[in-house]
Amino acid sequence: MKENITLKSSKRSGKPCIRNLRITVYDILSMLANGMTYDEILEDFPKLTKEDILSALAYAADREHRTVTARLSA
Repeated sequence: MKENITLKSSKRSGKPCIRNLRITVYDILSMLANGMTYDEILEDFPKLTKEDILSALAYAADREHRTVTARLSA
């Protein structure tokens, strides 16, 4: 699923985006944190899919895991 996440310096300053769209992982996480449902996000952003939202969550979880692991190793 994380293959839906793209990193390009020419898009959103190199932030992780969904499938080369200008929607970042942060955007998705922020919408969810503010109480939006998957359906509301998909309605507001018709180019997104439920898989895109799940990919953003998986990407964020993986980064958090790596950050915690790196801190514990130091």
